[in-house]
Amino acid sequence: MLKSAHTEFLIAALALLLFVPGLGAVNLFDWDEINFAEIAREMLVTDDPLQPRIAFQPFYEKPPLFMWMQALCMKVFGVGEFAARLPNAICGAVTLLTLYRMGSRLRNGAFGLLWVLAYLGSILPNLYFRSGIIDPWFNLFIFAGLHAYIRAAGGDGPRHAALCGLWLGLAVLTKGPVAVLIPGITVVVYALRQRRWPMVWIRTISVAAPILLLTIGTWAVADLLRNGPDFMSGFFWRQVAMLTTEDAGHGGFLGYHFVVLLLGCFPASLFAIHEMTRRSTDSDRHREHRRWMIILFWTVLLLFTIVRTKIVHYSSLCWFPLTYLAALSIERLWRGEARAPMWLRVSLGGIGTLVALIFIAAPFVGMHIDVIKPLVADPFGRANLDADVTWTGEEALAGIWMAVVLFLGHRYFARGDLKRGIPVVFGGTAIFVSLALFFFINNIEGYSQRAAIDFFKACARSSDDGRPVYTITRDYKSYAQLFYARTLPPADPRAHNEEWLFHGPIDRPVLLSAKITGEESVKAIGTFTELNRKNGFIFYRRDP
Repeated sequence: MLKSAHTEFLIAALALLLFVPGLGAVNLFDWDEINFAEIAREMLVTDDPLQPRIAFQPFYEKPPLFMWMQALCMKVFGVGEFAARLPNAICGAVTLLTLYRMGSRLRNGAFGLLWVLAYLGSILPNLYFRSGIIDPWFNLFIFAGLHAYIRAAGGDGPRHAALCGLWLGLAVLTKGPVAVLIPGITVVVYALRQRRWPMVWIRTISVAAPILLLTIGTWAVADLLRNGPDFMSGFFWRQVAMLTTEDAGHGGFLGYHFVVLLLGCFPASLFAIHEMTRRSTDSDRHREHRRWMIILFWTVLLLFTIVRTKIVHYSSLCWFPLTYLAALSIERLWRGEARAPMWLRVSLGGIGTLVALIFIAAPFVGMHIDVIKPLVADPFGRANLDADVTWTGEEALAGIWMAVVLFLGHRYFARGDLKRGIPVVFGGTAIFVSLALFFFINNIEGYSQRAAIDFFKACARSSDDGRPVYTITRDYKSYAQLFYARTLPPADPRAHNEEWLFHGPIDRPVLLSAKITGEESVKAIGTFTELNRKNGFIFYRRDP
């Protein structure tokens, strides 16, 4: 017990050491990061956590649990990037501890550590714990709920059935009823494959369902009594739209999520493929759990392959079963029960080398940005490249580090010394993610949005100096004008009316940001004066 507690402490400490530093080093990214942070900020401004708002208007797209976490952090640490991202850094520590405990119980402590290593040492799973989006907590709640269901259905008692309802209820409060849909489909597919529905499953659901409804009801009933059915109705139709239409800027080809998982979960994705292509020779209990993980993986992957909106993190729940399967493969290699096949070694080297070369070459491309400008057809994208971003060449150290990791990993794998090769590959990839963020993220943000963010920060300073303004965008969707301008509830309700801001008797200046592709649209309004333009954005002002 003491050894296990010591291991858990080290896992949590390592997670926080990796995920917390640098959380506030770069501006939040449009859309999702700023969207959720702004909802949390408006909860503090209005002192009303029950009603999610954006632009001080009701927001129907997401339930409030994650924004409550952000608002709490903002209450403690102040409104800013650090507080907005801190909940996911904490989620990173909780997730790795959860995987260690699950893995230790399912197999043994060594497997628990290998599962932690596979998750921590994969690119996107590591990266997203430094973000300010909903999905890390959402995925953890779903996976914990399904795990509790599997234990309860396996005869471990009603306590786990109750935990299943609690975790899935929290998942619904985080992002909505898809939290029940995915485990539900997984259970149905498993039952169809088994050709039976045991009575213990029905008893499990009969215990879990009331707890689930009670958990959701803690907020939903209060919202219904206070605000009526507006949220439920608006949220329902938003989910229908996401399933049946393609969000602007978020389309993709049919195999989008297959590629995202292969590259984004490197190197664990290759070990997971290695595991899925073999026939299990484990005990019945271990085979059953492996089957659950495979079904969950394909349920999530196929569901979001069908959904027309394609966003990287939509398939992120796959990361749990994928890294579990990877850990199974690693465990067999670790014990000497199997050898790493040539295709696995070649794929590790090939994909890893591609990643290393991209990160080695990128800073030198940045130093000669004028060479690639003519290759960019979009005028806005081409103007983004005019940003004042400094490349020194030191940024290539991230790619060089990855190349060294691959070289050492290849040497150990070639010698059959997998007990060194596996920690080198996965541990080295975890460090690579930190290096890549340190060297690249500010420059990426500098190209993509910083000019607009700086403009809105200046608007906030103007308001702080007693010269309040309205901030809006034209012909592009953004939440930055709300969060970074630190907007307050408008005294005049007409401020929510775009036509009034364009042509009405305004009570304060209106500052507008547009992309250069929308210049003619702003000119057609006829009431705005251009202030300046920078990196593809044009900034305007209209005075009372």
